[in-house]
Amino acid sequence: MSDKTTGLIHHPYVPPAGFEAPQPGVYKASTVFFPNVAAMRSREWKDKTAYTYGLHGTPTSYVLEERLCALEGGAQCLLVPSGLAAIATVALSLLQSGDEVLIPDNAYGPNKALAQGELKGWGITHQFYDPMDPQDLARRINGKTRLVWLEAAGSVTLEFPDLLEQVRICRAAGVLTALDNTWGAGLAFDAFDLGAGQGVDLTIHALTKYPSGGGDVLMGSVITRDEKLHIRLKLTHMRLGLGVGMNDVEAVLRSLPSLALRYAAHDRTARALARWCQTRSEFAQVLHPALPDSPGHAQWQALCGAEEGRAAGLFSVIVDARYTQAQVDAFCDALRLFRLGYSWGGPMSLAVPYELASMRQGWPAHLARGTLVRFSAGLEAVEDLQADLLQALQRALA
Repeated sequence: MSDKTTGLIHHPYVPPAGFEAPQPGVYKASTVFFPNVAAMRSREWKDKTAYTYGLHGTPTSYVLEERLCALEGGAQCLLVPSGLAAIATVALSLLQSGDEVLIPDNAYGPNKALAQGELKGWGITHQFYDPMDPQDLARRINGKTRLVWLEAAGSVTLEFPDLLEQVRICRAAGVLTALDNTWGAGLAFDAFDLGAGQGVDLTIHALTKYPSGGGDVLMGSVITRDEKLHIRLKLTHMRLGLGVGMNDVEAVLRSLPSLALRYAAHDRTARALARWCQTRSEFAQVLHPALPDSPGHAQWQALCGAEEGRAAGLFSVIVDARYTQAQVDAFCDALRLFRLGYSWGGPMSLAVPYELASMRQGWPAHLARGTLVRFSAGLEAVEDLQADLLQALQRALA
């Protein structure tokens, strides 16, 4: 080559094979080279035996997909830009005009909003069912029902449903089940093997939370065991042009080896703080599946067991109704270590006040009246977080 510029672009050097290190290499690409036209025409991307284009995967994303399958007990995995994108991918792939989707009333809010917005506009109907009453789910399944969303524990209020019975009901009716497995993180229970030969059809996971662990990555996954279902989802994934950045994939891969250790630490801290909150008169109710009087405790214990590392680092409190919304807001503003912010699963503890009445079809009988605040326990010392809660209570609710 006569020109140095051309030589820089088409340099012939190829590093030797055989390099191994604790972390997989980061392969970033939109364009993927083919050795000849025959290879270009014959390569198959759907079964991950070859590479064709960056959106369809690189060695880096393939590694993460396989490790996530091992974590959650699935066989096939798709990576998408966020947990909500995973929910939307499932809906767009499995539902069409005239179909109906059932969603638990305590589900992740954007899942419900998607059903009330875009899905409704496309002629897809929905119903919200009582997650703590399996028979309410059974009554709502009808000839149009094509998909049932499950969530354990429920978003914000953290009720733990009878997941096994819910899956039995859907299986008997021939309806697909999709579990938002972000809370369980693949560690609290095995979604694809709940016992008695039952398991969900697919999971979505907001990798933004515990698998990332740093509060700096947005990513989601869709995991299945059934090959036909996976291909159906994968083709939708391809047609939507969904992709993730390989630097973000690298960040999740780097965090996965410590996932179980971090999950157990978050769990331990959340349980300790939840028990302490139960001693405070300012709180009418404390919600955490490991607390004996929390809704669904028996179901959580039966499925997950009671040992640490079987519950996420989330707990919610319902501040007694004698305090105004302004006082609860002042309590949240007074927190110093618990920062105000959405999401969870990172090293820093978070708090969010919620207007529960606007999020549910009606006020559940198992929840006390008052204003709800959800906490995500980070990796700080329990004693420091407890002191932070105490000083905020003394400043705002004394």
